Amino acid sequence: METAIEIDDLVVARGRKHVLHGLSCTIPRGQVTGLLGPSGSGKTTLMRAVVGVQLVRSGTVTVLGEPAGSKPLRRRIGYMTQAPSVYADLTVRENARYFAALHGLPKPEADKAVTAVGLEDAAHQLVGSLSGGQRNRASLACALVGRPDLLVLDEPTVGLDPVLRVDLWARFHALAAEGVTLLVSSHVMDEAGRCDRLLLIREGRLIADDTPAAIRAATRQDDLEQAFLELIRTEAHA
Repeated sequence: METAIEIDDLVVARGRKHVLHGLSCTIPRGQVTGLLGPSGSGKTTLMRAVVGVQLVRSGTVTVLGEPAGSKPLRRRIGYMTQAPSVYADLTVRENARYFAALHGLPKPEADKAVTAVGLEDAAHQLVGSLSGGQRNRASLACALVGRPDLLVLDEPTVGLDPVLRVDLWARFHALAAEGVTLLVSSHVMDEAGRCDRLLLIREGRLIADDTPAAIRAATRQDDLEQAFLELIRTEAHA
C-alpha cells in the first residue's frame, strides 16, 4: 500500500519536557487514519509536525514524498486547526471563496465546499455570528476547497450534533474513496470505529498502530475504549 506520511523517530520537546518520544509510524494513502488519545497526549503536536509548522528536536517527517513543510506541499495539504481559522467579519461563502481564490479555483468550487459541510443555509451569515460548531464547519469548508491530496483535521467534529457528525464522516470516507488521505484527530473513542486505521497515542508515545478490527482482536475487547484501556494496562506492566 502506498504511503502518504512517514514519521521516523520523531522527538518534540518544550524546554526540558518531551512532548513526543521518538514516535515512528506510516500512514497509507487514500484512507481515513484516526489519531486518538486523551487531551494533552500530543495529537496536535504530531499534526503540526506533519503540516510542517512544528519545531522538532530530532527525527524526520516525510509527507507525499517531500519533507514536511516544504514548498511543494503548500497546495497539496488542507489543515483544519482546533481554533476556527476563518475571518469573523466575512460570510461563510466569502471565506470559502477567498480560500478558493488563493488556490486559483473558481467560485463554484467554494460553494461546493460550503454545501459539503452542511452550511448552505448559513452561507450568507457572518462567521462571527455563527455558533461554535458552525464556525468549525466553516473552517472545514475552507480546508476542503483546495482539493488537497492530504487533509489534516484536528478534532473537526467537536460541538457538532450526532446527525451532522455522521454526515461528515460519510464525507470523509467519500474523499478517501477519491484518493484523498485524511488524518483526523479526536479524543472521542466512539469515532475510532469510523476510521480505516488507528494511531492510539498516550503521553507522547504511540501505543497502537493498526486497524480497529485488529486492535479489537489483539486486546479481546469489542469496545474500542476498553481496548484502549487494555493497551494502557499492558504497556504499564511491560
